[in-house]
Amino acid sequence: MEKQVHQYDKILRENIEAVLPGLIRDLLGIDSVITEELPDDVQHTKERKPDVLKKITDKDGETFVLHLEMQVADEKEMVYRMAEYYILLLRRYQLPVRQYVIYLGQGLPRMKDHLLTQIMHYKYGLIALSSIDYRIFLKAASPEEKMLAILGNFGDNDRKQVVETIVGEIIASSRGDFSKQRSLRQLLILSNLRKLVPENKIIMESIEKWFKLENDVLYVIGEERGIERGMERGIERGMEKGKEEKTLEVVKALLLNTHHTVSEIATLVNVPEAFVVEIKQSLV
Repeated sequence: MEKQVHQYDKILRENIEAVLPGLIRDLLGIDSVITEELPDDVQHTKERKPDVLKKITDKDGETFVLHLEMQVADEKEMVYRMAEYYILLLRRYQLPVRQYVIYLGQGLPRMKDHLLTQIMHYKYGLIALSSIDYRIFLKAASPEEKMLAILGNFGDNDRKQVVETIVGEIIASSRGDFSKQRSLRQLLILSNLRKLVPENKIIMESIEKWFKLENDVLYVIGEERGIERGMERGIERGMEKGKEEKTLEVVKALLLNTHHTVSEIATLVNVPEAFVVEIKQSLV
């Protein structure tokens, strides 16, 4: 579970700046005019730094600190963590502080969103993506934001048709084969948060349609473990086995049969760029 959470966190960190304007506008209902990055060195008193920390000025001229946390696990101690952040941020910036936790997990979170004592009443905003209409995210221009539709509420719509629509939208909005491949791979990982194992085959079929899988890292790794035995287990175990046994072959195949750069190959196979350079030099 910890390894999966790390995968989700990695995707969110990579995409947060691309999805943030849409989240602020469509999910939080904030019409920002000026957005300024704030230093996150408040983490020196914390176990981890804030996911998003911005100084916002909205259309009404109000300036405030916006603090967001993207949460995969249903953490029962979350309210205390957010309250600690609130006091730190309020003291440091002397501005109103708006806080939100965006919950990415399955179902509705059970974590508390408020503290009520004799001398303090504290509350932060708690938003579950599973309760948000998935079509809101498909209105976005970027594939990174469209990807969040997989975590939204499908309502009474056919799940497979919804997944097909999401895949199609992501492919249409991605520029170049590498961008499509990266987005679909991330979509596949995020879909595990919704336990969409049967529907994951649709994503893999889309990858097969748009890329030559005989030279694609997902094909080499996934085929070894048998995706048909279960996407969630197959991808995870396949990637582990691929790292141990197929890394060299995969890098060689990508160097010889694709136009990916050294940096792109290193990202795809999750190896240092120096490793790819060394193999590339050996092929000359």
